[in-house]
Amino acid sequence: MHLLDLKYGESLGEPQDNKMVEASEEIYSSLHQQFKGDLLRPSDSGYEDARVIWNGMVARAPALIARCADVSDVQKAVRSASQVGILTAIRCGGHSLAGFSTCDGGLVIDLSRMRRVTVDAGARRARISGGCLLGSIDTATQKAGLVFPSGVVSHTGASGLILGGGTGWLTRRFGLSCDNVEGFTLVTADGSLVRSDSKENPDLFWALRGGGGNFGVVTEFELRLHPLTSVVFAEGLSREGDIRRLLERWRDFMPEAPIDLKWNIDLRLAPHARKVPIELRGRPVASNSLVWTGNPDHGRPYLEHALSLCSPDSVSSGIVPFTDLQTMADSNFPHGRRYYTKSGYFTYLDDRTIDRMAEAVATIPSSGIQIELAYLGGAAARIAAQETAFGDRSAPFIRGRTPHGSDPSADVRNVSWIRDLFNKLRPAMKPGVYVNFMSGDEQDRVPEAYQERWDRMVMVKSHYDPNNFFRLNQNVPPQKTPCEKVIAIRIQN
Repeated sequence: MHLLDLKYGESLGEPQDNKMVEASEEIYSSLHQQFKGDLLRPSDSGYEDARVIWNGMVARAPALIARCADVSDVQKAVRSASQVGILTAIRCGGHSLAGFSTCDGGLVIDLSRMRRVTVDAGARRARISGGCLLGSIDTATQKAGLVFPSGVVSHTGASGLILGGGTGWLTRRFGLSCDNVEGFTLVTADGSLVRSDSKENPDLFWALRGGGGNFGVVTEFELRLHPLTSVVFAEGLSREGDIRRLLERWRDFMPEAPIDLKWNIDLRLAPHARKVPIELRGRPVASNSLVWTGNPDHGRPYLEHALSLCSPDSVSSGIVPFTDLQTMADSNFPHGRRYYTKSGYFTYLDDRTIDRMAEAVATIPSSGIQIELAYLGGAAARIAAQETAFGDRSAPFIRGRTPHGSDPSADVRNVSWIRDLFNKLRPAMKPGVYVNFMSGDEQDRVPEAYQERWDRMVMVKSHYDPNNFFRLNQNVPPQKTPCEKVIAIRIQN
């Protein structure tokens, strides 16, 4: 079922029914006297605000929201839900692009009250609770002059980002978010509290670094931090006629670029904003955003080279505090906007692919649509593919598409355009997909995300979640038991 085809009141393959309502009432009855947090039902004050998630394309109505106050609340909620067998979603920041942070008629285990951050400056380590947002981590770590490499929008939930891999401005310098996790504490499907690191439950530690929410509710992450307080940030707009040359330059330049340089390109329609030259407003452009994390003087020639194909009136550059960098994109990705993405990797951007991208910009149907291009490599590429569950690191170009607007009536037109361009570009892509950039209609691509790591993922899933309780995610189904296999054969015969 496509995300676009979902109607209000429907769930991902699990429609609301009386049994689910009865199950939610059973859970409420078992929890309400011992639960420290909030239990919200549709008739309760605060429910309407609590059920809304970031992606405006996904509107669902859970029968019960369990807003946990601590780890014991999480354990109680998981045990009750597992025993009853109710459809359960896990919400941290509510930023799941696919809408997995919620469900219809089921239970949402909400960690938004669990946002504690503890920093050990001397050891360059931090412990964060499972409901933390990226902004809360940045605020705490910057007080010690340290950073955790994460995403680019401060109101993103850290848990989902990290478990899916985690890319952002610091990926080339310090690696993926999941590469900088020293340990996890999580509640598994039977309500147990499990610790996982390189020595304790190492298979689970491997799987959690890129394997998404398949294995449990992570209630605490132990993070490795790095010294950094400011960066050089530069930006500029390239005219439509320069897009092809720009992409060729970017393709050829980035493989040898220093790891201090992160250069992202968005192909889009220029906004009608004061800082945009009048002649470019509303026109197809390439929006260049660059971050230099090293000595500012050393970065100047690289930034000048990158921006040389930009309209001079659109170029700006300067040293910015890291916390400012981390909030720059917040207004571009607000709660409630309609988000749909198709993405993939390129080992190399051949000329035909560049031509198709440049041609596509002229046909963009909405000012909200962007074709995003980011070059990975650097520290992220130094980790061998088999060291974590995260996908193939050998393909350095990643492409994603982001918000397409706020008008529901434009969904069909905009999503169709996105799918059509993806299909045109797909033949040049390397197999693989970043799970955090997957929309709700792409469950069939999950094996593609993990490829040769799939069998190991299934083994870990089968051990920690044999009944697939945690299935609202980019799901890795557990192995069927011998009994289940016999039943399946009998039904088929």
